[in-house]
Amino acid sequence: MSGRAQLMWDEAVTGYDFGRDHPMDPVRLALTRSLVGALGLDRDVNVVAAKAAGESTLRLVHRGDYIDAVRAASADPGSADPSYGLGTIDDPAFAGMHEVSALIAGQSVGAAEAVWRGEALHAVNFAGGLHHAMPGAASGFCVYNDAALAIARLLELGASRVAYIDVDVHHGDGVQAAFWEDPRVLTISLHEHPRTLFPQTGWPEETGAASAEGGAVNVALPAGTGDAGWLRAFHAVVPELIAHFRPQVLVTQHGADTHFEDPLAHLAVSLDAQRAVQLACHELAHEHADGRWVALGGGGYAVVEVVPRSWSHLVAIAAGRPVEPTTPVPDEWRRQVYARTREPAPHRMTDGRWPVPWAAWDEGYDPADRLDQAILATRRAVFPLRGLLP
Repeated sequence: MSGRAQLMWDEAVTGYDFGRDHPMDPVRLALTRSLVGALGLDRDVNVVAAKAAGESTLRLVHRGDYIDAVRAASADPGSADPSYGLGTIDDPAFAGMHEVSALIAGQSVGAAEAVWRGEALHAVNFAGGLHHAMPGAASGFCVYNDAALAIARLLELGASRVAYIDVDVHHGDGVQAAFWEDPRVLTISLHEHPRTLFPQTGWPEETGAASAEGGAVNVALPAGTGDAGWLRAFHAVVPELIAHFRPQVLVTQHGADTHFEDPLAHLAVSLDAQRAVQLACHELAHEHADGRWVALGGGGYAVVEVVPRSWSHLVAIAAGRPVEPTTPVPDEWRRQVYARTREPAPHRMTDGRWPVPWAAWDEGYDPADRLDQAILATRRAVFPLRGLLP
């Protein structure tokens, strides 16, 4: 197996553009790619452009009538059918929507194929992680669910145990729905509580169908949760379940919208804590999945201040050359940011919170603490179903 990581990238993915006033600004992808280059990470990864996902691949997750509806809206945006979630405020139709959505999906599927076949140990598609798309509908800025398609392709290639970890601020509802009845897939989502954030799902009681009990895991975090609580929750739930499940491949989604600067949600996580979870996912892949790791992007709407730095850290970790948090952001990149956005760029690859302190669950918990109540609700709902002590 090659130890060299793959970065999946095709400039055309920046055509995933819902319009000027939409939060999902494709400049975040372009700025991330240029920061990866400015940091010299291109020397440590193979940059690969995969082909767009074709009809048969899309049908691994999505219904044929929905794919047809996306094609129709892509050719004539004015004809978009809102019954398929298209032409809505969240998912406006735009010309070429099918083609670029299939291209993003193709990068995640290509990443999964490369890792499964041993062409790369790790593969990153930060343009992916579009985890809200359902089998028959667009949702939450997501047209095709590339994360679910990557997992479905791994199963098609012969994988019998795939674990999915989603640390986006929003519940990974589309991926959970795709594998709700499939015991071969373990989906774990840490997200802001559904009482206070879209998509209003991801309660701890959502644990999978009867055929896959304990296959869905949801940690619903109180609004305002910061670094210490976020890392405590991750480590109180995720490593034990991954160790028990023993996945052959680990697929992770790293939405950067948990950040305290993000305009669409209410967690208070720093770039440094995001980096800590990226490192933890990398470690879990090596401990339990023979290093096989597919890492995806996701949400993130602080498109200058947060997203490019967070996902550049992800690429660096996958490449085996983590960027130290104190590293200055290259001046050339900062100039480019200002030229493109007229916004000032950050100066360092940190929010000044590294290393991030947090308290381990096995050191004890406070039953009156809202965060600990959230952790305990998940452990009580899921762990016994998997033969583990809550």
